[in-house]
Amino acid sequence: METTLGIALLLGVGLLFAKIAQLIRLPSVTGYILAGLAMGPSWLGILTFDTVGNQLDHFTQIALMLIAFGIGEHIEIRRLGGVAKDVGYISIVQAIGAFICVFCAVLFTAALTGGYGTQFSDSLVLSLLLGAVAVATAPAAILHVVRELGARGVLTSTLMAVVAVDDGIAIMMFGMAVSVAHQIVGSSGGTYWEAVFICVREIILSLAMGISAGFIIDILLHKLRNRGEMLTGGLAILLLCGEVTRLLHLSSLLAGMAAGFTIINRDERDVRLFRTINSFEPPIYVLFFTLAGVHLDIASLNIAGWIGLVYFGSRIIGKYGGTWLGGVISKAQPLVRNYLGLALIPQAGVAIGLTFIISGDPLLKPWANIITPVVLAGVVLSELIGPLLARHALQHAGETKNTQDSRPECKGLTDKACDLWLRSPEGISLAPWLEDKFHPVANSKGEVVFGAYHYATVRGLARIATILAHHYHATPLAVRVLDPEEKARFSKEELNALFLPEIDEVHSLGYQLRTEVLFDSPAAGLVSAVEYNHAHVVVLGYPVGRNMFSFQRVLERVSANVMCPIIAVHFAGTVAFDRILIPFIHPHELTELFPIIESLITACHPRIYFYQLLHSDGSRQELINAELELKQWREDRFFDIQTDHRVELVESRLESILKESKYHDLTIMAAPKHYGLKRMFFGCLATSVVQNSNRPMIVVHTPEIVQSIPSSNAK
Repeated sequence: METTLGIALLLGVGLLFAKIAQLIRLPSVTGYILAGLAMGPSWLGILTFDTVGNQLDHFTQIALMLIAFGIGEHIEIRRLGGVAKDVGYISIVQAIGAFICVFCAVLFTAALTGGYGTQFSDSLVLSLLLGAVAVATAPAAILHVVRELGARGVLTSTLMAVVAVDDGIAIMMFGMAVSVAHQIVGSSGGTYWEAVFICVREIILSLAMGISAGFIIDILLHKLRNRGEMLTGGLAILLLCGEVTRLLHLSSLLAGMAAGFTIINRDERDVRLFRTINSFEPPIYVLFFTLAGVHLDIASLNIAGWIGLVYFGSRIIGKYGGTWLGGVISKAQPLVRNYLGLALIPQAGVAIGLTFIISGDPLLKPWANIITPVVLAGVVLSELIGPLLARHALQHAGETKNTQDSRPECKGLTDKACDLWLRSPEGISLAPWLEDKFHPVANSKGEVVFGAYHYATVRGLARIATILAHHYHATPLAVRVLDPEEKARFSKEELNALFLPEIDEVHSLGYQLRTEVLFDSPAAGLVSAVEYNHAHVVVLGYPVGRNMFSFQRVLERVSANVMCPIIAVHFAGTVAFDRILIPFIHPHELTELFPIIESLITACHPRIYFYQLLHSDGSRQELINAELELKQWREDRFFDIQTDHRVELVESRLESILKESKYHDLTIMAAPKHYGLKRMFFGCLATSVVQNSNRPMIVVHTPEIVQSIPSSNAK
């Protein structure tokens, strides 16, 4: 298979499975691994290690280096503070705990079942090697879960430090175990103490390489200002460091961690490279984890047998029990003692690498036939279950972004579920009206028409229509357009009862509501109501939920046949008018929006924030000119109302508006004037905001002929 096609499949299917995993509240890394399993030899067989594995091996090396570098960022001595002692005790005790539990369990199982060697020494070597491999964790999976959840806190800091130290301990213990195994099988390749010395030397030299790379990167960062240059230079040094350590048979993981550790603990604390790499590495991560899934073969679960099951279970017991005991010894906080062990279950790259070392050792090769499927089976299970346990631990410790920045209105729902609930009828509500009642004029002039349809939105539409009617000295008119075939089904009393919620709302504001029922298609009925009643404005509500295509067609037909502005209201959550956001691109949009803004100012006295979005490649002079123009426009029109503004060069208009809208009750935007194919081609920013926002929003559609007529109330 072509490498380019393999990359496309890995990225596309990996992302798809990650999104499916998120919908059922699983970590993205689990979705990536499942995608690899689905495409690999375990299921469809589209991708195998022979077809794409060797060709994409360099992506794995890059990913491991970036992962190690990112872990180093979390080992900041100043932040660790009082948990440094916890890290030391927990790291050592959990490593010893995992080794002892796996060693004893495998030795007992091998002796009990037989078939793993004719002598006790064979089972002893098997137990030693599996115990040493069990110490290793999967820093990549753990780091990915931490970043995905935005976790911060004592548990997270301790976890990242323990993970960083753990692989160093794993390498050292593995070297010692291999040395003892050599002695048992009659190796003449040196003494036990020589093997220990080799392990210690490997660790020290790896750390020295990483620290040197960290110092060089730190010097480079102070010479460069452009983030693109920082990324290029930083990656060059990191990858060079990783390649040199590989050629010297050192640990690139330890070197990468040491480089990140060095930069983050410098007095200057320059994190720009970390942030730049964070935006660069997602596709590398997807490739890394999906490839890991391709390499995993479910058939290894059958080959592993009882030894594989015992290895997996005893490793979890050893990790959790050792972490708890280490926390007790160091007097760590209860949440660290209780949850840290669950987050250390994932196991992948380092463990697989250690099995490759065993396979390549002539003296230990006979044991590789059972160790390889056992470890691979453990990796399959731990990479599927481990991220779930890590996520559970961080969430229950209260250190994830969702738990720290909880949304009380959603009653503990996840962000995705919360967004859906806010758009549902149950999530839509109307804030109490705290202002005085209006005093209608004696002789009203025309109507403000609003289309009443869904019970969850009629009160909100009635309130907005009444505010506009008060501004235009008009009368609010509720119109219900029903299917002509239903005409015989309703009595006069039943038709009147359809308007009870909006009548009550309009009365509470001091106005009387006119009502009208039409039996026609939605667009034709609304157009006829507007023309007959000489409406100043039409107020419509977006349908509850996300399907807005049919509403858009109605909106376009009405807009093409009426002479007045159309106000389309998107309901989500609580509708209030205290803080209003007015995002816009061109100044002429403010002219279209001004009558709506003025009506809200007269009725509610809100705080209004004007937000102009300029092209990201705009000059500083353009920014200054736009700032001065907007400031002058505000001062000319608003004297006794609290307003503010910002002009900004933005890369994504949609994301910038969504981010800012979180801090306001209501967003008001002008819609573009193109429809049909033009809208399909050019898109509509206001519609995109509606589709992605979980805040109330008003979109103003102004016909071309109305734009040229200045507002009669404009100052």
